[in-house]
Amino acid sequence: MPTANIDHDAVIVGGGFYGAAIAIYLVKHRGFKRVVLVEREPGLLMRASYNNQARVHNGYHYPRSFTTAYRSRVNLPKFVRDWPNAVTQDFTKLYAIARRNSKVTAKQFDRFCREIGAKIQPAEPSLRALFEPGLIEDVFLVEEHAFDSTKLASWAARELQDCGVQVHLQTSVTAISNGQNKTLQVALKSEDGSEDLLTCRYVFNCTYSGLNQFKGDFPETQTGLKQEITEMALMQAPPALEGLGITVMDGPFFSMMPFPARGLHTLSHVRYTPHMHWNDEQGIDPYQKLSQYERSTRVDRMVRDVGRYLPAVLDAKYVESLFEIKTVLLKNDVDDGRPILFEKHPELPGCYSVLGGKIDNIYDVLEKLDSEVFV
Repeated sequence: MPTANIDHDAVIVGGGFYGAAIAIYLVKHRGFKRVVLVEREPGLLMRASYNNQARVHNGYHYPRSFTTAYRSRVNLPKFVRDWPNAVTQDFTKLYAIARRNSKVTAKQFDRFCREIGAKIQPAEPSLRALFEPGLIEDVFLVEEHAFDSTKLASWAARELQDCGVQVHLQTSVTAISNGQNKTLQVALKSEDGSEDLLTCRYVFNCTYSGLNQFKGDFPETQTGLKQEITEMALMQAPPALEGLGITVMDGPFFSMMPFPARGLHTLSHVRYTPHMHWNDEQGIDPYQKLSQYERSTRVDRMVRDVGRYLPAVLDAKYVESLFEIKTVLLKNDVDDGRPILFEKHPELPGCYSVLGGKIDNIYDVLEKLDSEVFV
């Protein structure tokens, strides 16, 4: 192994939105001078930060998890304030409540939204007419936004450069170990096969689905994780659905949301978007499982079921599907809660593992970091 490069303040593992935001935070707000960010892809925000529904939540999605809903409600205006150029607001967002198999009624949903302070009002007749009345109890007009991950990636690249953060692309971290004098050693391997060893005081593991895939002294996260291979279908919306975002709640239902990075809509379905799942553990490489997965689309089944509730979707044009690993906390698999994971590893002093289920969770992470004492 090569000679160690001493004197890095922190190494950030993962160049998604969370990794980039944490690196920038450490420089701008905590006085870190020598920060390295390591990303296995050829660019920033290319994996889970891109391959998702691109929704900036405002709480509506979580009537069975008040804490998650309320945090989204608090964080949305902050996100719009901090990344206005990446946020798309010029569409009408509807939430509809199914008559059968929904875990909340229309009256319960309306009351829940008012409890968290989220805007809600009855949809006008022309919008209600899009839905099959025999299957939909009520339709509400709400306030929710979408984000363009390519614009967030451009922001991250600029800010990281301005902050002097060293960015290593197409490079993987293979091991995290204890070093001498309260340091940590981070083993790197580039795509060309070259290896390096960085010595630092702090490591921030922001690899999302790869949180537990390190050798060395790295332990698994104490919090159990569930991995899913998911399919997000990209659709060209028909004229009747252009300028709309639609979610039918709350059970085995669906969402159709604008996807600003491509000028399309995503279509996701609770029953058909998850293709397979497993409990995360060291040695089961989620990236490898995804690369070996056949990726046969289920869009026909999605459209067929969605068309029962929203007939206009039958005129949508399928473009392609985004397949990705989705990582959730096992403890929230039932209630749909999406708290952050923020763990310090006693076996590796100075090493943190961070995971957020939604993009607006970044503020919950930064609040945690604000309370940390760094040398």
